Amino acid sequence: MGIVEEIDRAREAFERHEWAAAYERLSHIDPDLLGPENLSALATAAYLLGDNDACVRAMQRAFHMRSNAGDTLGAVRCATWIAMVLITGGDFQVGGGWVARAQRLLESQPDDVVERGYMLIHAFFQHVGNGDFPKAVETGVEILGIGQRFKDPDLIAMGLMCQGRCLLYGGRVPEGLALLDEAMVGVAAGEVSPIFAGQIYCSMIEACQEISDFGRVQEWTSALTRWCDAQPDLIPFTGQCALHRAQIMRFHGAFAEALDELDLAQRRYLLLGAPAAAGLAWCERGDVLRIRGDYSEAEAAYDRAAGHGHEPQPGLALLWLARGRTSTAVGAIQRLLAETHDPVHRTKLLPAAVEIELIAGDVAGARAAADELTGIASSFGCAALQACGAYAAGSVNLHTGEHTAALAELRRASNLWSGLDSPYDAARARVQLGRVFRAMGDEESANTELLAAQRAFQQLAAAPAAREVAKLHQRDTPGGLTARQMEVLRLVATGKSNPQIAAELVISEKTVARHLSSIFQKIDVSSRTAAAVYAFEHELI
Repeated sequence: MGIVEEIDRAREAFERHEWAAAYERLSHIDPDLLGPENLSALATAAYLLGDNDACVRAMQRAFHMRSNAGDTLGAVRCATWIAMVLITGGDFQVGGGWVARAQRLLESQPDDVVERGYMLIHAFFQHVGNGDFPKAVETGVEILGIGQRFKDPDLIAMGLMCQGRCLLYGGRVPEGLALLDEAMVGVAAGEVSPIFAGQIYCSMIEACQEISDFGRVQEWTSALTRWCDAQPDLIPFTGQCALHRAQIMRFHGAFAEALDELDLAQRRYLLLGAPAAAGLAWCERGDVLRIRGDYSEAEAAYDRAAGHGHEPQPGLALLWLARGRTSTAVGAIQRLLAETHDPVHRTKLLPAAVEIELIAGDVAGARAAADELTGIASSFGCAALQACGAYAAGSVNLHTGEHTAALAELRRASNLWSGLDSPYDAARARVQLGRVFRAMGDEESANTELLAAQRAFQQLAAAPAAREVAKLHQRDTPGGLTARQMEVLRLVATGKSNPQIAAELVISEKTVARHLSSIFQKIDVSSRTAAAVYAFEHELI
């Protein structure tokens, strides 16, 4: 087969997004025979296979070919790509050098060329890194304008994405989301090139996750999953895809499945040489393990996150709180709030701040955090964040004895989380509702809420929360019966057999028998009939 035919077959594979086949064919051809366009295709295929070094080598050859041929603008385009790959891979100094080279080459070119739009992408991230969000928004507007003038889908999508993310951080959430949705139109339609498409997919999902817009997170994660699955050779973006799937699974209470996805995300990130991203996956793993009560493993996961350059907060502070290190948790959350100023990132800290400060006895601090959270949630308009705000406000009101106000807020939180299918969070709200009912003298309603929460936590294997409810419910139960024993006794009193009880409570028949033995001993009866009579006498039915 001749060189021309081999290149044609490689380009066909490239257009079909068969990155391994395209790379295999192009990499076996003498680079001098490929020319800059095919070298750029080779570089793209290498990048999408996770080989950044091969990508940079190929793009450097393309750069020199274009420079030697007097194609200055083409050389600028190559330089911006090289810089992007190096900087995102953590090689900031060399990447910055390529940015400077591209800027110098542009000095001799006309002002209105599309390549200036690609240079502005680097400027945008510099502004973000410096915390200058107004300038970053202005740069995003410039990127979009250049993209529209030159009808460049990549720049149009990036300009919209850049503006949208910055508007979110400025608290202008509806405006920001509108721009993000518009950016995704071109991506979903296949108008945007693969590397930019992957970056925009992940940026969109990350943005929605930060503001707790789980409807959009789920929708776009499903789209990203389909996009990745259609490219079996793809390595970049698959780590992010697994991470976002894990976040959705955790939200819906599928903790074991979330841990599996996080393991996949960690492996993909490390394969790409992205330790900071792997640190985020370790932090998410620590959060899931903490909820399940695996405190030693959670601490190890948080340590791994920190070792990869990702601060494992506020999860680590909540772990310290769970282990009785209240003052340590208070110090951490106060430090985090002092150094975090934009409303998006503060929403990740404020729920933990309310929980920690209430335990520490700082009611004023908890009230201030809850008020701030509810205010942000109202302006953002995201249901999950509104549920967080209502839960925080209700918890503070419960603590201060404002039971009617607490009841309204906690019912709202419970309803919102139930509607979003977040069983762990909904059960937490039901625990607080149970406390409110008990404080208001409605013990029967309190028991109903606490038992429902207890069952949810047991099904989710959220051991610490289940133990907390058991203590609450056991406090006033006849005979010192546990919450589970109360459930078994009620079912016995309704005439159910051991197999039926086991099926309803999702436990084994042996476990049912053990519970019955303990129940008989605690309430001093010797038969199921006597136990049923006891249940009726104590109004447990």
